[in-house]
Amino acid sequence: MSVTRDRGAGETRIYTIIAIFVIIVIIFAVIFSGTSFSHAYIDATVLTDGWHENRAESDGVLQWFGGWRSITYTTDGSYPANLTVTTYKMLVLMNEQELQQKTTEAIENAIQQGIVVNNTTMVAGERLLQNEHVTSYVVYDGTDNSKTPPEKIKIIGEVWNCGTAGVSVVCIGIAQITDNEHNNSVIDTTSWYKIVSDAGGTFGDDAEGTYGLIDNVICH
Repeated sequence: MSVTRDRGAGETRIYTIIAIFVIIVIIFAVIFSGTSFSHAYIDATVLTDGWHENRAESDGVLQWFGGWRSITYTTDGSYPANLTVTTYKMLVLMNEQELQQKTTEAIENAIQQGIVVNNTTMVAGERLLQNEHVTSYVVYDGTDNSKTPPEKIKIIGEVWNCGTAGVSVVCIGIAQITDNEHNNSVIDTTSWYKIVSDAGGTFGDDAEGTYGLIDNVICH
């Protein structure tokens, strides 16, 4: 009987040690999976016409259970523009309301930098990107009052969830379409359409048949 009890106690201790080991492995797997995650980006081959990654504007925070990473792409010249692609990794994908809130926060941050948004020009909708995600977008006209003289701009906020990579993606694009600084009265939407265009011409005939930067975002 003593041998049986000793054997049973020994097996119990072994099973306990194994269970503890498994729990430790799971904890470390969660922790280390949270310190590195697949983030959305645009391939360098698509960054033509003066577009480039602005490493000085890129940022991110890694946490145990996720974090975020933002990459900013820029083009300079008389009609400058930028597009920021931010990836959020959380335990649970954001819902539609949370995604919209992230877009609102990003646009409000732009407003703090001198951007004035004309809310009466808002256009909202959905579209299908090349990466097979259906996105929600909002587009505004606006004015950049941080410049002298002020310049007219166009703004887009576009969001989606990537279930494959387990991330949420928020894109904010701002393109200057006037060149008042050089007394140029020409409206130039080249940079704008480089950001938003798609094969279906969602944002007008001028954008039809080409694939813009947002349409080339790789998230999985």
